Amino acid sequence: MSRLIVNDDSEFSRKYRYALIFVVSIFLILVGRLVQLQIVYGNQYRVLSKNNFLQKRTEEAPRGLILDANGKILARNRVAYNVFVIPQFFKKKAYDFLVNLLELSQTEIEYIKQKIMLAEGRKRTFSLLALRDIPKEWALILESNKDSLPGLEIVPQEKRFYPQSMLASHIIGFMGEISAEDKQNFPEMNYRDQDWRGKSGTEFQFESNLRGKRGYRWRVLDARGRAQHDKDAARWLPDPWKKDPVPGNNIYLTIDSDYQNIVEHAMSRYISGAAVMVEVKTGRILAYSSKPAFDPNELSGKLTPSRANELYSSPLHPMLDKVLQGTYFPGSTYKIIPAVAAMEEKLIDFEEFHLCKGWYEYGRNSSFACSHAHGLMNLETAIISSCNVFFFMLSERVGMDRMARYARLFGFGSPTGIHFNFEKSGFIPTKQWYAQKFQEGFRIGHTLNSAIGQGNVKVTVLQLAMAYAAIANHGTLYEPQLIERITTWDGNPVKDFKVKVKRKLGFKPETWDFLIKSLAGVVDDPSGTAYKARTPGLKVAGKTGTAQVRGMKKDGSDTRESKWRFQDHAWFAGFAPYDDPEIVVVVLVEHGGFAAKAAVPLTMKIFEGYFNSKAIKKGRNK
Repeated sequence: MSRLIVNDDSEFSRKYRYALIFVVSIFLILVGRLVQLQIVYGNQYRVLSKNNFLQKRTEEAPRGLILDANGKILARNRVAYNVFVIPQFFKKKAYDFLVNLLELSQTEIEYIKQKIMLAEGRKRTFSLLALRDIPKEWALILESNKDSLPGLEIVPQEKRFYPQSMLASHIIGFMGEISAEDKQNFPEMNYRDQDWRGKSGTEFQFESNLRGKRGYRWRVLDARGRAQHDKDAARWLPDPWKKDPVPGNNIYLTIDSDYQNIVEHAMSRYISGAAVMVEVKTGRILAYSSKPAFDPNELSGKLTPSRANELYSSPLHPMLDKVLQGTYFPGSTYKIIPAVAAMEEKLIDFEEFHLCKGWYEYGRNSSFACSHAHGLMNLETAIISSCNVFFFMLSERVGMDRMARYARLFGFGSPTGIHFNFEKSGFIPTKQWYAQKFQEGFRIGHTLNSAIGQGNVKVTVLQLAMAYAAIANHGTLYEPQLIERITTWDGNPVKDFKVKVKRKLGFKPETWDFLIKSLAGVVDDPSGTAYKARTPGLKVAGKTGTAQVRGMKKDGSDTRESKWRFQDHAWFAGFAPYDDPEIVVVVLVEHGGFAAKAAVPLTMKIFEGYFNSKAIKKGRNK
């Protein structure tokens, strides 16, 4: 019996030891795991824990204003209500409730489903944009039902607004959501998905100035994703817990809204064209219109694909800046070039007369037409009456390349220096270009056509305005100025834009005097092409131009649209008052027909409106 007891004790001791070893092992494992969690991975898990109730929310900076020269706001910001959700808290029940609560489009429903409901990984803890710029009444509905929408928050943000609607739209531009190309092309801007940026005009060109610097704000969330603001929540906030955004800079244009309205009102009679008003002695642009225009509020809002296609596919090209991006045959407005070249090179005598029979014979079988038989013409009367025959003769003396050289001195064939809206250079042909371009090479007929602004000569509306400003001020070719100054959001100066001279044209004084006298005769002389449309009392000097539209073949139709398309472009380039010029105005009416009937009356209205408005402003300042 005693042996059996000893064996029992031995068996019990062995089992006891095994149990002790097991308990100690488990304890050591637990201690080791505790050490691992607290010491090795403690900081990592503390961060993960904080991420469940701490959230950093980015705060966008208010975009800078765009104003005219008098401080009138052309682009500002308005309050927009955006909906953000945190997928971690925004479950399917909340999603279904939201869809049933609001009248969402199918596109919006699919977006929320794809972006929010299917978010994975850490994205589920982020605050993601679900709906942009919802109506205010929707915001009130969501706010009153927030208990049924955990993880959803309505965030007021600023959205671009253009109070003057379509006024100066090509200058101001519009906003659009960034693309992958934007992020790639402008890495320094640190764009994020769904950011908006300027897409054209001043909004695009001065994006880095208008766009401010983001801020941030940390906040504490409860288990339902709602922000907490009590003292207990505040102790969890990091230091610093917020950084205020810095608003963007304000851009002041040289544009005067009063003059802009005058130009756009005058242009409203025609469906397509362009006009620009420039200060003669500074190069500052006072007004600038391209027709048809667009509403930047529409393009910066919820633009439907069908509407976007309508705008970008329109045959009238409303998205094209016709002041800078359109290139056109200048017609007879270009006759100043062979005239200056002939005078400066002493190739013509002021009293030299030539007979215009209504056509100019070149070779045995070639003739170039004039508008009618003018009779005997000298250089002055040829400018006044716009006699093609006289300038055909003159161009033979001047020659293609010499004419091209003087054209470039006036700024044709190269950018004006405005650095805006992807300005086009136009084109000035040379003998070499024709030799390389055409199998038959250069012919004298190319020179004759160039002299009257046809052939292959192409200019922009702004180039023509700067050239005529150089005539009016006796030889100073300015770089056009569209931006006057940049300030901080609270008015402190950042940058002033000074007047820039592109070059001085050191021609003889009598050349300028003769040109101005002849251009004044275009309007004041009874034989002048603008005489019948002049406004008595206005001292306007300028040149008409009726440019044939090339490259269009009639399709046999007799519709109003087809007739319009086959009409010539109508030009007038002029300055006033011609005895002490202040402004240059250039008007192009696309397919307007005869310049004297379309472009000249319109330009006279602009001049008259400018001087009347100026007198009113002067009276106010007394």
